[in-house]
Amino acid sequence: MTTRFIPIWKEAPFLRLIIPLISGIIIQKYSDLPVTVLWGLAGGCAGMLVLYRGLNLFRQFTNYRMNGIIIHLLVATCGCMITYYKDIRHDSSWVDHYSYRQSALIVKLQEPLSEKKISFKARASVEYAYNNDSCRSLTGDILIYFKKHPSLNKLAYQTRIAFSKPLQAIPNTGNPGAFDFRRYCALQNIHHQVFLQTGEFTILPSPNNNRLGKMLFGVRENIVHILQDNIPGKKESGLAEALLIGYKNDLDKTLVQSYSNTGVVHVIAISGLHLGLIYGLLILVTRPFKKKRYSKWVIPVFIISGLWLFSLLAGGSASILRSSVMFSFIALGEGIGKKTFIYNSLAASAFLLLCYNPFWLWDAGFQLSYSAVLSIVIFMKPVQNWFIMQNKMLDHLWKLTAVSLAAQVLTAPVSIYLFHQFPVYFLVTNLLAVPLSGLIILGEILLCTCSGITWMAKATGYLIFHLIQIMNEFIGHMERMPFSVWDQLHLSLVQLIVVYLSLAAFLIYSLHKNKKALIVSLSFILIFTALRSLSFIHACRQNIVIVYNVTHYRAIDIIQGRQALFIASKAMIEETSLYQLHVKPSRIMHRIRSDSLITDAGYPYRITFKNNSVVILNKPLMEAKGPGKFIADVVILSGNMETSISALLKTVKCKQLVFDSSNPGWKIDKWKLECQQYGQPCFSVAEKGAFILNLN
Repeated sequence: MTTRFIPIWKEAPFLRLIIPLISGIIIQKYSDLPVTVLWGLAGGCAGMLVLYRGLNLFRQFTNYRMNGIIIHLLVATCGCMITYYKDIRHDSSWVDHYSYRQSALIVKLQEPLSEKKISFKARASVEYAYNNDSCRSLTGDILIYFKKHPSLNKLAYQTRIAFSKPLQAIPNTGNPGAFDFRRYCALQNIHHQVFLQTGEFTILPSPNNNRLGKMLFGVRENIVHILQDNIPGKKESGLAEALLIGYKNDLDKTLVQSYSNTGVVHVIAISGLHLGLIYGLLILVTRPFKKKRYSKWVIPVFIISGLWLFSLLAGGSASILRSSVMFSFIALGEGIGKKTFIYNSLAASAFLLLCYNPFWLWDAGFQLSYSAVLSIVIFMKPVQNWFIMQNKMLDHLWKLTAVSLAAQVLTAPVSIYLFHQFPVYFLVTNLLAVPLSGLIILGEILLCTCSGITWMAKATGYLIFHLIQIMNEFIGHMERMPFSVWDQLHLSLVQLIVVYLSLAAFLIYSLHKNKKALIVSLSFILIFTALRSLSFIHACRQNIVIVYNVTHYRAIDIIQGRQALFIASKAMIEETSLYQLHVKPSRIMHRIRSDSLITDAGYPYRITFKNNSVVILNKPLMEAKGPGKFIADVVILSGNMETSISALLKTVKCKQLVFDSSNPGWKIDKWKLECQQYGQPCFSVAEKGAFILNLN
């Protein structure tokens, strides 16, 4: 008896719907189609569907493919429309569409204040603009930075404040390859910010309309206090807060980097691991009631409610909401006596989440969590079958290893694309970190449960402290081992897509022994090799000058081929975190192999490429060089030099002046006005982002 092959999309219909939905979201994000066009497309698809349904059964059967095409087009159009309406810039009441310069804005804080180095930060939603006794309703979220002051203790979640200071566009450094903060905020529909000094805002009466939100933030604060009071050590308690409820304000940055370098940063991010533990605990709690008559529906409702309450308590990030939807499907399926098909559940959860927020498609957590789960589902069994262990202990150990190996197949390419590194010892670190972090989370749940019993809470907190210490010391030891991180890896988007196409073709070959699929997979590997080779050839021929946007510091790269000359102030070199944040991503992107450093060059410093010359000045040329015209293509003014543009132009002739970010803002503004007066082209790095001059 032969078994009929059933295609995966027959068992997982959401797999057929998620592809056109994602296509529609991407099309709308990068083309920004007008809403009239979208409604026209939606109406056209609906009309064609009605016409198709009006055909007789024979014609419907002979043209069945047309039905699928129309449905896919309709779903893609819906993806475009969801993306359009979720973009705050298309809302007629968006704050940027209203001239609020002479008005007072009334905003409501959407979260408790989080402490930064020199300020407190909070997300707020704009509600009204008040001007001359008239009030206009507005929408839009903004970031507010408050100067540190004891009076800020009055500012809590849902507090309303009024201020008349104009909003500013969220800045971005523009440094090549660096984290794009403006884009990150835009994907959360945040486009403006404001910095408020003491006395520049007024606290207004704030009736609490969001009791659930207030309750959740109140519970979060209580949990944080319980953990801080009972777990000694700031570093340990900060990690405990992140592990249990995703509270990251107290996390030690160097510790997070260590976890990232060793491939176990996922234990800090609230995700499927945490939801799995909560789901297991809820199953355990409800087990005695399974034989009750009402258990068929009550237990799933209780479990789903518990999962979503924890998800909201943990901040409702994309990764945890994905896990919540997944486990909700599983709980509901078990309640009605049906096993869920994992691929359909994954696709359905992604479909629902993207309908709720299409911009999560560009969220790193969303991408990594789905690629990890999908990778485990596809490759777990094949990897596990490599070895059959008779010993139960070794079998459990191998299963855990197989999970880690399987997860890396689909997550490694996107992880390298996003973070430019690969943890070499991820297998070893995961073997200890994953079970130990699970034990710590269970201990924290026990601590919160028994927090009213002082001696028990202190004992539990002390035990958690030592478990976290063991985990931190192990992670630190693994990070210090030779070759622990394969660093400075760079993948372009095209190369990433080619890698996944090769993996998909190889998977088809593995499952169905299709030789054509193997040939396709090998062809994509050849294409990937060619693309990589071309990128290295291009890197060897590059000649680029980059003036980085690093506030208060000089940072200039002169790149020739795969070598770089770094001209920077001593203070910039001492701040290693600034180099990691602003300069290192550019070095990775340009494939720099070696560099040399100059911290105190003789000025004027001239760089010449063929027929192009760039001059760096940090003091007036008359004093440094003597009288006479100094001709250059680009002149970079650095180090807060004392000069005026009129005096400079008497000794310098150039096509463009560049003001780097080591100059104060007031002086740059003055120089810009003078440049306008004399018709001299100029570029302010602090205002426009990094200055990049490609001399090829």
